[in-house]
Amino acid sequence: MHIGDLLDRTAISLRVSASSKRQVLAVVAEIAARKLGLEAGAVLDALLEREAAGSTGVGYGVAAPHARLEGLDRMRGVFVRLEQPVDFDAVDDQPVDLVFALFAPKDAGADHLRALARVSRLLRQAEAREQLRQARTADAVYALLVQDAAPRSAA
Repeated sequence: MHIGDLLDRTAISLRVSASSKRQVLAVVAEIAARKLGLEAGAVLDALLEREAAGSTGVGYGVAAPHARLEGLDRMRGVFVRLEQPVDFDAVDDQPVDLVFALFAPKDAGADHLRALARVSRLLRQAEAREQLRQARTADAVYALLVQDAAPRSAA
């Protein structure tokens, strides 16, 4: 599974203003609802339900919220960069400014976990995070995510 298969350029939003984890998730839910043809409230409820089981703040200023949703036929993603980092109850207690949300069909099997692992591997790379923070356009962010998701040779 390639990040380009999950993420549409129009599901990337930069310069998002939010002051709490809930506001961040609400923005993600709005974008997902608009791009995926779903109801924002249902998306937010699913994200909040998953977050209640444990924070998806994975560290280094990154969060990877995820949820299974009725009405999806395949894995989809939303990427948000916040203007100001917010507390996300991350594992390293650092505030979050990069959010890559994943949405899976209700009956998704291991693909959901594989996609989450791929996104997590990418966002654990310090250079990738810095480039994502510096990128000026959604197209630039998309190019970075897709390029960095490509397998690298052992040089």
